[in-house]
Amino acid sequence: MKTALSFICILAIFAASCQSKSYDDLALSQVEIVPQPQSIETTENETMVISSGLTIVAVNEEELKIANYLKDHLSKINWTAKIKENAPNSNFIAIQQKSIGSDNLEAYVLNTSKKGVQIEAANGMGLFYAVQTLIQMLPLKAEAVKLPVMKIKDEPRFGYRGMLLDVGRHFFPVEFVKKYLDLMALYKMNNFHWHLTEDQGWRIEIKQYPKLTEIGSKRKETMLGKNFDPYVGDSIPHSGFYTQEDVKEIVAYAMERKINVIPEIEMPGHSLAALAAYPELGCTPGPFEVGTIWGVNKNIYCPSEATFTFLENVLSEVVELFPGQYIHIGGDEAPKDRWKESAVAQAVIKREGLKDEFELQSYFIKRIEKFLTSKGKKLIGWDEILEGGLAPEATVMSWRSEKGGIEAAEQGHDIIMTPNDIAYFDHYQADPKNEPLAIGGFTSLQDVYDYEPIPAALSQEKHKHVLGAQANVWTEYMKSSDHVEYMVFPRMLALSETVWTNPEVKDWTLFQQKLNWQMKLLDARKVNYRKPN
Repeated sequence: MKTALSFICILAIFAASCQSKSYDDLALSQVEIVPQPQSIETTENETMVISSGLTIVAVNEEELKIANYLKDHLSKINWTAKIKENAPNSNFIAIQQKSIGSDNLEAYVLNTSKKGVQIEAANGMGLFYAVQTLIQMLPLKAEAVKLPVMKIKDEPRFGYRGMLLDVGRHFFPVEFVKKYLDLMALYKMNNFHWHLTEDQGWRIEIKQYPKLTEIGSKRKETMLGKNFDPYVGDSIPHSGFYTQEDVKEIVAYAMERKINVIPEIEMPGHSLAALAAYPELGCTPGPFEVGTIWGVNKNIYCPSEATFTFLENVLSEVVELFPGQYIHIGGDEAPKDRWKESAVAQAVIKREGLKDEFELQSYFIKRIEKFLTSKGKKLIGWDEILEGGLAPEATVMSWRSEKGGIEAAEQGHDIIMTPNDIAYFDHYQADPKNEPLAIGGFTSLQDVYDYEPIPAALSQEKHKHVLGAQANVWTEYMKSSDHVEYMVFPRMLALSETVWTNPEVKDWTLFQQKLNWQMKLLDARKVNYRKPN
């Protein structure tokens, strides 16, 4: 008799409690997977056992990549494994690249039988996600594990499942970025939006413009707490940037985990650090100083030919470092004050027959898009790029609400939903009196879990333009990696189920139950998560 996983979850107890060396006495291990697979069928009262000393079966190059990744994980729980081309009679994990009858490139099938585990997928992405599912069912220590005899058929609802990390406000080292990617992979998130430039710091080496990191990556201090007026600084210099070799290392690391890296090079606003390095790019003489205070700065790139030459040269280096199709150019929070006062900006408006400074921003973005298109890339921007007219092929990230996403999708543009009331993980998770300092707002774990990425107001025929959703981790008030982890986890787990699992399969009560096991997995990875209430 087949029965859904939700009906047998009460049988699951922690794998860490499995102490007996007798397989007959082993307790059933965890099958509390996040994100919830689309289908799990179990054979009632039938179980199987796998243990250290197992064989991983792999033949072709793609299978072997996944096999070695799995073998590395097994070593971390003190299991030994050997990779062979043929399966033994028992205690094996077979990884097989083959058609499974799904058009979804990330689909997989995972079967357990008395003999072993069989993983099947049409390509490396599906095989990788099957392994993540299996990893979540393995023990935390070296003991053998008993699993149900079952069949998991799974594929994601959305192709875009994103997490942003802002390294402009506070810099985070390469090793933490890798840890962030590892955790994204565990929960099947596949796009890492890397916010690399800001008013408060330029974080990526550009060889043609060394001052961007010599000057732009350093600020003299940071605002203390929320002392905006009167301003109070902490008197502590803050700096850091990624060399191009660092970037290549991180991109390669992400690719091994089936994660695409999307760099964000902000323009025309949030550009104060660049102006501090190259003041001739501004509409006023300067001098400019790398920002020490949070918020929106009036000093933005001037729409001069020198600025476009600079940005095209910067982007030429960026596109060589990031093999993915997308480049994010920001486009948000760009005050028009300096452009209104600038003879250069007004001359461009007149020359191009533009109506106002908003159309000037549209002209700015369209020029950049044309350049990126010539490099084989697609432009993404925040929903402000709608103002004054949207660039022809642009993808819109809708952050101020769902309105911008709806407007863009109705025009036939792809959208990624990231509304700030749901997807901003810099918001408080509970009563601010008992929480670390945050920017404000309130977004609970259930708020994230209950979110529906396809807006109710969007026309049915335009649903295809909703690529998925993303959470944004803005780090104005996150000075340490521990603080980042506290704000992200377990909310990222809720988002992973929101973007992966079909609505009819989601279950908030079951998700809460699964968190007990998931927190043990996070503990094993030394993640400083917030314990849910």
